Amino acid sequence: MEEVKNMKETPKLKLNFKRTIIIGFAFFGILLLWQVYDSWCPTFLTELFGKALNSSSVEEVQYLVGIVMAFDNLAALILLPIFGALSDKTKSPIGKRMPYILVGTFVCAVSFPFVPLFFHYNNVIGTIIMMFIVVIFSMMYRNPAVALMPDLTPKSLRSKANGIINIMGYIGGAFATVVGIFFAVSDYLNSTGKAPEWAIGNIWVIEIPFLVASVLMIISALVLFFTIKENKLEKELAAEIKYGEEQSELKEKVDDDKPLSKANKIMLILILCAEFFWFMADNGIGTFMTNYTIYFFQASSSSSMINTIVGGVGSVIGFALGGVIASKIGRKWTLVSGLGLSLMSYIIWGILSATHASFQLGSGTFPIYLYIIWFVKGFGMSLVHVNSYPMVVELCNTKKIGRFTGFYYASSMAAQTVTPILLGTILLVPNVDFGFLPFYAIICIVISLVIFLFIKNVKSTKTDFKKGLESLDQD
Repeated sequence: MEEVKNMKETPKLKLNFKRTIIIGFAFFGILLLWQVYDSWCPTFLTELFGKALNSSSVEEVQYLVGIVMAFDNLAALILLPIFGALSDKTKSPIGKRMPYILVGTFVCAVSFPFVPLFFHYNNVIGTIIMMFIVVIFSMMYRNPAVALMPDLTPKSLRSKANGIINIMGYIGGAFATVVGIFFAVSDYLNSTGKAPEWAIGNIWVIEIPFLVASVLMIISALVLFFTIKENKLEKELAAEIKYGEEQSELKEKVDDDKPLSKANKIMLILILCAEFFWFMADNGIGTFMTNYTIYFFQASSSSSMINTIVGGVGSVIGFALGGVIASKIGRKWTLVSGLGLSLMSYIIWGILSATHASFQLGSGTFPIYLYIIWFVKGFGMSLVHVNSYPMVVELCNTKKIGRFTGFYYASSMAAQTVTPILLGTILLVPNVDFGFLPFYAIICIVISLVIFLFIKNVKSTKTDFKKGLESLDQD
């Protein structure tokens, strides 16, 4: 009778769809901010450094652009683990993550519109300082916001939950991109010769995307604050979280009172190293993609924005399917498949870029094939992102989620510190131009894939839990 009673008391693992979407509003604000930041700031810096140094070649100043972008990421590399560990230990009436989310979002939202304002008045120092403030305070809320999902989700459901979180993030990124299409930085600069007269030098062309991002960041944080009662939910979900610990994919379980086993420690290091190189590829390309469009093809920056949306569509499909695929073949092989698809897309890009003379420097045309490539790459990398973070926090207990989230983002930020400087420096080499981008990505993805294949400490059999519509608790 006691055994029957225990079976009845065993919690059923079901993903609360509504709650996960609401938690995703935090990631909505994060990707909204970074999409605007990454799409516009490298071009701002290119123009400012070009004028300051009286340079006639945009490639000559890309190493300076890379240094500034990397300097921001260096601050993030230091601050992410700090804020993660601090939030693990924080106790407040509104929770351990929420104070960081609210303060970080507010300061970012206030300072963000000043970036294009200083650029408009050709103030290099002011632009860089405001970028730096945005990065510091975005790191204050980024780690705690991301850690909120595994705080409130059992281990075996985290890939599916992470897929939903990332979809919310990409909706934010897509919104920023759509705004960017109508307010293109190339129109403000008139770099294509096709801009309407009202747009050239009009501050609102570059200011509105930043203002929209700030307003939506505040709204998303308020939605999160008024709907997710962190302390109350942690108590209500304690039994499910504990049961989820038993459903881990790890061969060697994590012990709350002991350090990581050797096998788990090796697994963590390998994941973080592989992650470093796939972010080297992804962020390196992302940092220079708008400049690639404007200065290499001399096409409108709106083409790059459309390309980002196409890649985002592929990503959303991958986020929706990534957890389902992982439940069939495991997170490791889902992630390997994603890296393989991304590698294939970069190889095709490199071949077509090298062989199609009609799409050479200054053609004024953005190649259609890049839209297809970005869709495939977006799908592939979404399989990577949706499963990699759950694999990292699988290696810790509930008391260290913020710290391990810090490890995950420290690796990505280390890559984003190195890759703009490295790629910007490579562009200084004689006869090397933006056409080198796909080959740079190929090298980084190959290294990442090789490293990840050495991970062994995962189960070959999958844990059974509710699937399909039954897994989505929408109460």
